Amino acid sequence: MTETRKTPTIQDVARFAKVSTATVSRALSSPDRVSEGTRARISEAIRVTGYTLNQAARSLRQRTAKTILVALPDIRNSFFSSILDAVEREATNRGYGVLVANLFLARTPAQRLQDYMLSNRADGLLLLDGSLDPGTLQALVRAPNSVPLVVACEEIPNSGFHTVLTDNVVAAERATRHLIDLGHRHIAHLLGPDHNVVARDRMAGYANALNRAGLAMRQQWLFRGNFDIERGFAAAAHFMSLSERPTAVFAANDESAIGFLSGLRQYGILCPRDISLVGFDDLGVAAHYAPPLTTMRQPRELIGRMAAEALIDILEDDDHQRAPLRIVLNSELIVRESTAHVPMRGQD
Repeated sequence: MTETRKTPTIQDVARFAKVSTATVSRALSSPDRVSEGTRARISEAIRVTGYTLNQAARSLRQRTAKTILVALPDIRNSFFSSILDAVEREATNRGYGVLVANLFLARTPAQRLQDYMLSNRADGLLLLDGSLDPGTLQALVRAPNSVPLVVACEEIPNSGFHTVLTDNVVAAERATRHLIDLGHRHIAHLLGPDHNVVARDRMAGYANALNRAGLAMRQQWLFRGNFDIERGFAAAAHFMSLSERPTAVFAANDESAIGFLSGLRQYGILCPRDISLVGFDDLGVAAHYAPPLTTMRQPRELIGRMAAEALIDILEDDDHQRAPLRIVLNSELIVRESTAHVPMRGQD
């Protein structure tokens, strides 16, 4: 005899969550009237009992805020300004507002995102930080939370998240190749932060260019950095301590490149007379520094617009079920005055 399994009811959810059926009903219809802790218990009860899971999950997060949340690692970094501007313009054109979460201020960034999303303040999440724990993010995007998520700028490998980014490996290889084409054979790399996926990709591109040119990568020519001016400035002291100095440097971003140039000046080292330098990002200041900085221009406005467009398209799709989107945009080499042919004394 085949046993017929009883269809879960709202009473089953209430019993599991240890609340009244009225509270469950209120959580489904008016989530803002129920505390976060109670909503979390009801979400878990829905998951365990299997009570009309898809419909209930959507109801728990009444996506009527018409707002997207943009979360970034540090709002002080000028790199994000153009991206945020493009996101807001696209969102406004589509009738959405924008909230910004500065994850630099949070002890537990993932928990802060959960608080935002599960309190119904935003309908979807645009994440500009690839350092968050993938498991925590997966918990947000899966039922019963079912938060629409797009990751931009920094990829989270093997996550299956919708992603919009630039070709960091290819672009870094192109930047290093530019120095090689100018005759440089002793080329250093000013690194990004440890364990940062973008920094790793740019390091990989640098290594690819050296390898294809038959050049050795020397450990003493890998200068520690952190995508900021301060660590770039400190790298100048390391450069000066070397018994054999490189004739060119590829920096993982413009801020560290500018810090490095500033640090070198205190030792009387001038660019491009004594050293050539390539940055990455093409920040607004790059064209106006002395000398103007050769750099890889990321299409930041396009990243922001396409990421916001993708997220809102997902929000306006009734079932939110789409194959993972992965858009890779091309960066452009912008040649300015910080790079020149290698001085005769620096050639092999």
